[in-house]
Amino acid sequence: MLDRVREAAGAALVEDVGAVVAAAAAMSGRFRRGGRLLAFGRGEAASDAAHVAVEFTHPVIVGKRALPALSLGTEPSSLPVLGRPEDIAVGIRPLDGDLAAARGLGMLTVALTADEGCAQAEHVLTARSADPLVAREIHITMYHLLWELVHMFQECPA
Repeated sequence: MLDRVREAAGAALVEDVGAVVAAAAAMSGRFRRGGRLLAFGRGEAASDAAHVAVEFTHPVIVGKRALPALSLGTEPSSLPVLGRPEDIAVGIRPLDGDLAAARGLGMLTVALTADEGCAQAEHVLTARSADPLVAREIHITMYHLLWELVHMFQECPA
């Protein structure tokens, strides 16, 4: 049963890959302008926010440059204090209002969600699974794809 759930969620991610590519292209543009990634997560997703920040600041592939990123843990309320217009706010399982202040500041907003909420985000990447563990696996895959694609875009001339 779990294999079918994972397979369906993975197939949905393949269908949605265009949204992941679009988010990565927008993120790359912000990094080119001196932006930083500010990640946060709700509940256990706070550890995923820390993982995202580590991925961008400590690339594991030789030759990939470090990109500025901070984990805000569970505190999206820090976005208006720390954020700048060129920055990127990434919310993992955010509540619907979490990214509103960031968007109001002109920050690029990306939400990794398991439902289609978060209307304030410019890029909503949805893990289409009702199983929270499978949704988390899809989120982990998504942010690793974002990291890889951002670096691909960084290597291309602007």
